[in-house]
Amino acid sequence: MAALADAEHRLGRAVPADLRQLLLECDGIIGHTAVDTVWSVEQIVARNLLFRTDSSFAQLYMSFDALLFFGDNGGGDQFAFVQTPQRPDIFVWEHETDSRRWVARDLRDYLGRSLAEGGDDWYQ
Repeated sequence: MAALADAEHRLGRAVPADLRQLLLECDGIIGHTAVDTVWSVEQIVARNLLFRTDSSFAQLYMSFDALLFFGDNGGGDQFAFVQTPQRPDIFVWEHETDSRRWVARDLRDYLGRSLAEGGDDWYQ
């Protein structure tokens, strides 16, 4: 998919293999309550660039450079891969506290937990 190659170029980093494969099959996943469990390729690019370049974010939060955001809970919390160092684990960034914590061992685990448990706060 040309859009995915363009996204990686714009982000300046490769998309993790599991996420890449999913995005080649579908352009995002909407969860049970219309939550963007996995964003579209364009949303991934737009939100990651915003998080890394918005000066107000830089004043409020720790750096997002090590993260690649790809989904959210519909209430402001975002899900991300850690890119530095690269690892398959999924972390949640809780926007109210700026905390980042582990929620799933990989994309498959994240999808299983977030889609099966049904609530927007499954990771709490």
